[in-house]
Amino acid sequence: MANAPTKPTTPVKNESSSASGAFATLTIPICIAVAVLIYMFILGDGSHYKGGDPENDVNPGDYFGIIHKGGVIVPIIMSYLLMVIVFSIERAIVIGKASGTGNVDVFVKKIQSFLNAGNIDAASAECDKQKGSVANVIKSGLKKYKEMEAEPNLDVDQKTLAIQKDIEEATALEMPMLEQNLTIIATLVSIGTLTGLLGTVIGMIKAFGALAASGAPNQSALSNSISEALINTALGIGTSAISIVMYNLFTSKIDKLTYAIDETGFSIVQTFAASHKNSR
Repeated sequence: MANAPTKPTTPVKNESSSASGAFATLTIPICIAVAVLIYMFILGDGSHYKGGDPENDVNPGDYFGIIHKGGVIVPIIMSYLLMVIVFSIERAIVIGKASGTGNVDVFVKKIQSFLNAGNIDAASAECDKQKGSVANVIKSGLKKYKEMEAEPNLDVDQKTLAIQKDIEEATALEMPMLEQNLTIIATLVSIGTLTGLLGTVIGMIKAFGALAASGAPNQSALSNSISEALINTALGIGTSAISIVMYNLFTSKIDKLTYAIDETGFSIVQTFAASHKNSR
């Protein structure tokens, strides 16, 4: 008895993976450099301080100067925020392309309609119109469908298994590309808060140090140190909150695409099995 073919008809996307890895490698140091430059030359500009001297108090209501007073932890957290923004835009573009040119739900219904009508060519043509990862996987399954119809050496169960395995392998080649760089956003969820807490601790250490050095309450030193602590806390929590929202948003979109592939792949397999059951 011949074994079912397992070679997928969708090519491996090594170039996309390499490009995504190179993007991440370049983005991280660039975000750090940009954050440092913003901290030094925009937030730290003398116009935000009384007398034009960053050593003086901040002008009333000047939020740029207030953030700058947060200390050296601020540019680190700002670099995290820039990374979240850049990687979120990059993931939105990639996932948008993977979804294709039209609505995924409408596309799935059209494919199922063509399958019920036994029109495999029309379903393949619809995949060409839709494009994207979902359409690529479905087209791979449809191509295997037609190959199995012309295969004389396998029974229906083997042919059905071959179609199912082709769809699974095509999915395994397409979907990891969508999840790349999401681990970076997930990591920023934790380290954003932790770095903000580090800034908080440093600010409080300075506050108690000012108390110990003066021997009497120094309101200016205390307020600056406490302000530094609170600024870092706010920036860290804010960055983590944005990271959580973006991560959950993208994972839900990927889950939706995966479900669409599973649903349509199941329809392809069932249609083949039902239409060829009499040829056992």
